[in-house]
Amino acid sequence: MKKLTCLLSIVAITAPLGVAAKSNNAKPVADKVIAEQRAKLAKNTEKQGFGPQSPRNIDSTAGSNRIVFSAAPAYSQMNLCNIHFHKNAEHAGGQFTKYAGNGDGHGYKTGYLYSGKLSKKEKRPIRKAACPSKKSKLQTGDTIEVHYVHSSAQIKPGPTLGACLSDSIKNPQLRVEAQVYVLVNDNDALDFAELTQFAQKDGFYQALKIPNSTGTPVVYAGSTTGPNYNEAGSPFQVTWSVRPEVAKVDIKTVAKWCQGNDFNEDHAHGVRNLVVNPDLLSTIK
Repeated sequence: MKKLTCLLSIVAITAPLGVAAKSNNAKPVADKVIAEQRAKLAKNTEKQGFGPQSPRNIDSTAGSNRIVFSAAPAYSQMNLCNIHFHKNAEHAGGQFTKYAGNGDGHGYKTGYLYSGKLSKKEKRPIRKAACPSKKSKLQTGDTIEVHYVHSSAQIKPGPTLGACLSDSIKNPQLRVEAQVYVLVNDNDALDFAELTQFAQKDGFYQALKIPNSTGTPVVYAGSTTGPNYNEAGSPFQVTWSVRPEVAKVDIKTVAKWCQGNDFNEDHAHGVRNLVVNPDLLSTIK
């Protein structure tokens, strides 16, 4: 169990310890690099029995992966185990359709952006970028995808995906409620501390303020994500619930959250290449 917990901590949904970018100013890689990564993913998963992968375009329902697993229960019947976020949306579709570019090839400066418009007030930059790291930093107008990870195991919310496991259940069902946000400089926008607030409700740990007005979630069978899986298949089965509409959050509250929270999150994680190979996608019903 300790070995599995360690593995999840390294390569699960966040893949927080993925291969680092050379620098925050790394030039975007060529289309050829992304194509090569996708080709290696196809080769490394061919006839290996991998289940459907994530992230994907939620506007497309097609997929030919034949691996089937039972959908996880509603998140209200599971325990919240972790909250983290990625810079730019990992998924595409809905209101996040603008491609950010190929990035550095290691999961940064890529993904999808909010396709709507912001007012001059909302776009006012903050003096000091939020959640800075060697790999990324956040400024007004940036898009993030937040993953509210849930587990069927009897656990408490905590850092890394190891918090989703217990010694009593080695193969818990996993569900991710995904919400894309755009960062704005507006005190009237959503407060990230409230969006990540959790407590026990009806016997389960719950995120109390997951938005419920951002469209009907697209539910599909997929996997864990993160840039460690650009060339390898994820072996974990995850039920995804991705909201198609973007909500606006006050960037100053995100910056404050990164300075201290129950999940030890202090920066935005990189994203996995969008999975486009039909053999690695489930059919959305």
